[in-house]
Amino acid sequence: MREPIRLLIADDHEVVRDGLRLLLETEEDFQVVGEAADGAAAVQLTDELQPQVVLMDLRMPGMDGLTAIDQIRARWPAVALVILTTYNEDDLMMRGLRAGACGYLLKDTNRQTLFATLRAAARGEVLLKPEVLARVLTQPQNRDTRAGKPAEPGLALTEREQEVLAAVARGERSKEIAVQLQISERTVKAHLASIYNKLGVDSRAAAIAQAAQRGLLTQ
Repeated sequence: MREPIRLLIADDHEVVRDGLRLLLETEEDFQVVGEAADGAAAVQLTDELQPQVVLMDLRMPGMDGLTAIDQIRARWPAVALVILTTYNEDDLMMRGLRAGACGYLLKDTNRQTLFATLRAAARGEVLLKPEVLARVLTQPQNRDTRAGKPAEPGLALTEREQEVLAAVARGERSKEIAVQLQISERTVKAHLASIYNKLGVDSRAAAIAQAAQRGLLTQ
């Protein structure tokens, strides 16, 4: 059997953490290795426990979830981050995805969507619910929402890079993209590296968010 996916839960409400732990541990392929009540504790426990996936609330006392995501991505880029929040706000969603989160879920999500998103995150994939992706794609284009200023124009993506990016936005894996485009998986990864470089990002979710902001994705 494969080793279970090591999870860290970060939420300031103990009852939420307890509920998530009980829910996740009904699945044999999940192991909750730690819990954090704020962003600072999430960063510290990520260092100590080295989880594969952190399930992160956004609004917590002290260090908030967005700041914690920034710090974790900078120090442990291999750790996947999935946002689980009460707040259905487009600005928070975009900021979280730009920071490198690979999933965005509301706390009223069903268990199967939660499980599927965490498994995709552990595989290094992005799994956004269709309604979340639709909101990403309808965000105002060519704006930096953090500063309220026009974004700097990026280098144009090639036609093949556009195809790869569109497939990533649909949640397809590198292997699936390779088969679809009749290229090698290594070539897909090379295109992804080029896309990341051009957009100034380092994750699939951030690439989707940034590309949507620049008008490079269409529904």
